[in-house]
Amino acid sequence: MNAILPPTGPDTLAGRLTRTLIVWVGGVWMLCVLAVVWYVDREINHNFDNELVEVSHRMFDMAVQELDKLQQGNTPATMPMVAPKQLFSEDAVNYQIVDIHEHVLLRSAESPNDAFDVPLAAGFANNQTWRIYTVRHPTRGLYFQVADPLDERRTALNRTLYGLIIPLGAVLPLLALVLRNVARTELRVLQQLAGEIEKRSGSDLRPITLPGLPRELRSVGDHVNSLLERLSQSLDVERALAANAAHELRTPLAAARLRLQTALEHDLQRNDVQAALDALQILSHRTEKLLQLSRAESGASLARSRVNLVQLAGAVVQEFWKDPQISERLALKVPDTVAPAASGDVDALAIALRNLVENALRYSGSGRVVIEVMAPCTLAVRDFGPGVSAEQLATLQQRHVRHSSDRAGYGLGLSIVGTIVEKHNAKLELASPPAGAASGFEARIVLRPA
Repeated sequence: MNAILPPTGPDTLAGRLTRTLIVWVGGVWMLCVLAVVWYVDREINHNFDNELVEVSHRMFDMAVQELDKLQQGNTPATMPMVAPKQLFSEDAVNYQIVDIHEHVLLRSAESPNDAFDVPLAAGFANNQTWRIYTVRHPTRGLYFQVADPLDERRTALNRTLYGLIIPLGAVLPLLALVLRNVARTELRVLQQLAGEIEKRSGSDLRPITLPGLPRELRSVGDHVNSLLERLSQSLDVERALAANAAHELRTPLAAARLRLQTALEHDLQRNDVQAALDALQILSHRTEKLLQLSRAESGASLARSRVNLVQLAGAVVQEFWKDPQISERLALKVPDTVAPAASGDVDALAIALRNLVENALRYSGSGRVVIEVMAPCTLAVRDFGPGVSAEQLATLQQRHVRHSSDRAGYGLGLSIVGTIVEKHNAKLELASPPAGAASGFEARIVLRPA
């Protein structure tokens, strides 16, 4: 099986990376070459200058002896005297002896006339083609000058420069090939990641698993998996809403249509119109429940704030107490100590508590219902109606499961409550009958403290 390699065109990441690496490596190499050239030039000049100083100190005495010998054996001439030619002319030293009046007394046979065209002063001096070192005799009024051609220094420096630049020019294509292969190899995992993402669709939202991802791409993979998980949840909520709507709204819609048709056939009798209104009321109630369930399952806009459970329970109870018939049956019990505070979404918790109260009022007949706020962070809704059996209790949180003739059973309401509780990382505890009672039903939401 052939390995998948990313393309390396000029507009690809591999191409850009290769080009950038070549430019930067070549630039850094060139800076290093310039630094080496500067250092080599400095060292070459230093070494040549040391040689000039050493040669001048060694030859000064010999040159003075040669001057004295020539002066004793010949009549002084007006022109400078010339020393005999040196044994190795190709390595001959260019020198001359000058008195304090700048008269040239002796010059080597190999020295050009313009080699020492610099002011007479001890130390180093340059003209266009020569580097001159001048030293004064410690006891006599004489100066000894030694000249070294600057071309030799430039030649040595150029050899060093060419020796560094030519290998760079020869190696650069090879370096480009190596960097290109490295970029393609290292970016292969990115191509694989892109291929895995491309495979995902609405019917395939599995997490991406690519072992060996580098740290940067591992975070990208984690974010992509998180996005896929959220998309999967959103699609599940959408499918669940469609399924629930098809299941829950079919009967109320059919009943409303039948009642309205009957009313039209009987010249809009009041009873038939009222029955249609009741069916529409059921339809409205079911729609509200489905929207609550969809919101709970999606987890949309669930805040995490400090919730005063006593205030929450009081607000819910006030809604039900507006009905005089319900106010006589519904009671609120709160602790005498400091009000418990939980972490959660106050609106979502209110929806959950309202569903528990509605179920309790519906299934307790005309019996009493109690909302109790307990420490540390518990909301309990308790009724004293007939309750449910152990088999029914095990299925209460399943959707569409009902245990009454009016087909508006616990299933959808408790499913909403269970989903909200799950999103809060809390617990929903059901019991029938409640502790210490002969009959009835109790639901508890145990929340996390704030």
